[in-house]
Amino acid sequence: MTMFASLTSKILSLSTSDHASVVSLNLFVALLCACIVIGHLLEENRWMNESITALLIGLCTGVVILLISRGKNSHLLVFSEDLFFIYLLPPIIFNAGFQVKKKQFFRNFVTIMAFGAIGTIVSCTIISLGAIQFFKKLDIGTFDLGDFLAIGAIFAATDSVCTLQVLNQDETPLLYSLVFGEGVVNDATSVVLFNAIQSFDLTHLNHEAAFQFLGNFFYLFLLSTILGVATGLISAYVIKKLYFGRHSTDREVALMMLMAYLSYMLAELFALSGILTVFFCGIVMSHYTWHNVTESSRITTKHAFATLSFLAETFIFLYVGMDALDIEKWRFVSDSPGTSVAVSSILMGLVMLGRAAFVFPLSFLSNLAKKNQSEKISIKQQVVIWWAGLMRGAVSMALAYNKFTRSGHTELRGNAIMITSTITVCLFSTMVFGMLTKPLIRYLMPHQKATMSMLSDDNTPKSIHIPLLDGEQLDSFELPGSHQDVPRPNSLRGFLLRPTRTVHHYWRQFDDAFMRPVFGGRGFVPFVPGSPTERSTHDLSKP
Repeated sequence: MTMFASLTSKILSLSTSDHASVVSLNLFVALLCACIVIGHLLEENRWMNESITALLIGLCTGVVILLISRGKNSHLLVFSEDLFFIYLLPPIIFNAGFQVKKKQFFRNFVTIMAFGAIGTIVSCTIISLGAIQFFKKLDIGTFDLGDFLAIGAIFAATDSVCTLQVLNQDETPLLYSLVFGEGVVNDATSVVLFNAIQSFDLTHLNHEAAFQFLGNFFYLFLLSTILGVATGLISAYVIKKLYFGRHSTDREVALMMLMAYLSYMLAELFALSGILTVFFCGIVMSHYTWHNVTESSRITTKHAFATLSFLAETFIFLYVGMDALDIEKWRFVSDSPGTSVAVSSILMGLVMLGRAAFVFPLSFLSNLAKKNQSEKISIKQQVVIWWAGLMRGAVSMALAYNKFTRSGHTELRGNAIMITSTITVCLFSTMVFGMLTKPLIRYLMPHQKATMSMLSDDNTPKSIHIPLLDGEQLDSFELPGSHQDVPRPNSLRGFLLRPTRTVHHYWRQFDDAFMRPVFGGRGFVPFVPGSPTERSTHDLSKP
């Protein structure tokens, strides 16, 4: 009888737990709907964007839950870094690579890599050294060298999700490519640095260990990129050869989605950078795979990837807003609010200093390597890049939870202070800097939309009717203010003056001669007799 009563109580407890989960999910889905509706109503507001709207709704919801539960709880779901890295981040990064304006991205590839890789290391170093200098003077607990280096990696991670919603790649394509491209590489570099610090033996520091650390980093970067490119090319080849669209467009759409997600999971399986892998997989799939499917599948995949990315972004900001009021973490710092404010202020100052330490010097070096004045980064653009990259968000939150919590809970006062400080910095930077970014761009560059629209690259899945990389159009296109007597790319002087255009010229020749005939793409789409869509496309491609 006792066993029966015990079993009954367990079943009732499980049923209650399941019911609570269903209620929480229902409320969360309702809040996501509210974010979409309110974000639509505030679309024209110069101060607000969807990320800030989701944050505010999350904060208000947290307050309501806190009042209803009488100070015992403030959120519907428990934050999990696995949920973030495995389910929410992949669609965001893939969609960014899938719809990024590739001409702008690769035109500034060297600058983006310098900002994303070198800049992140510089920022991490400055934040770590500053934390060592200032935190030891505050009573926040005992931290070792590994903890301080981890803090540097956590707060060196910019939030590419925020910048995607603040900047518009149609209005400001150059700024968008620089800030977002840096953000993707920055996120990957920060995660790699964080994981390396976690597994690195800091008791035996020497020159050999430092070189080994750098070697592992470049090895990881290279392999992650190769894996993303390979996965994208495999998907393009399979869809081109088998051509699922002749029987079912659902299959080719499903295959594209699964291959995109598979690239991320393979990177995680082999301990590589999933962020870089899925980003380059998105670029390759937009260049080859997307042109191999039917027209209806192109429209479907374009909107499906964008919708998944949008929902993931909204989910992240909504939860961060609610988790900001988690009573468990704030209880540890309630006896010393001044310390928590001081730590948050110091971290915010170090973030601003660390970003300035590489944005302006690297921009100066980048400008020295560019002969054409129109390709140089002006001081106003540098200020916008510095400002837009000050935002911290879900990546910093996930890394902080990974370092300073166990299963979402904090047990030490020092860890609780770091969690609450991370939340404060993320909220402050996203809301304050996010709200001021749009007005700042309009103030510094009032004619940005008119002048930069000519640089817009419509050859992406965002526009399904314009060729991806039309050689004749690009050869005849001249930038405003550019010199008409620039030597052709087949001369050494031409390479020194316009190395980006030269590399692109030879890449296009290689792409047309070898890559597209094998993997498909614009002008090499499969032709199936009896298919009206493909017949029209085939006819248009004839001279």
